[in-house]
Amino acid sequence: MGFHPDSLTLARLDVDDLARTNAIIEAAVMSWSLSDRVKRLSLPVYRYRAHDLEHLTLVGASDAAGRLLGVAAWEPPEPDDAPPGKSALLLHGIFVDPGCHRRGVGSRLLLSAVEAARARGVDGLLVKATREALGFFEARGLERLPVERPDRDYPFRYWLPLSAEG
Repeated sequence: MGFHPDSLTLARLDVDDLARTNAIIEAAVMSWSLSDRVKRLSLPVYRYRAHDLEHLTLVGASDAAGRLLGVAAWEPPEPDDAPPGKSALLLHGIFVDPGCHRRGVGSRLLLSAVEAARARGVDGLLVKATREALGFFEARGLERLPVERPDRDYPFRYWLPLSAEG
């Protein structure tokens, strides 16, 4: 499939887009390096439902033909999730059609989340990544946050400061 990342159309998704959104999520999850059983058991946790849109923003990246290639979701984080003294937007997830991996779709969706965080005037973007996505976020300069409270902290948290002081 031929496209350039700059030719992608980014648009907010709504309840009418949930079937297409969840199809992308399912394809992405099924491409992860996990056992089939673990993928099947975890998939329902990643799917979005209409009530999720009450607090999540979903954005999709589509090609010129209107085919959805990837989705991103973000929301305000729990108060204790961001680094101390910082305000954040929590990137809930980026999911890309496996046939489009390493083609710039995820990067465009990440940029969209950064723009949303800037528009909200927060200090940074917080990410709770899956093990599969660690390299993606590290390659884009996000800082891995230490686990300070093992009973509460998600093990793969990343931070992208949006201000000069970090």
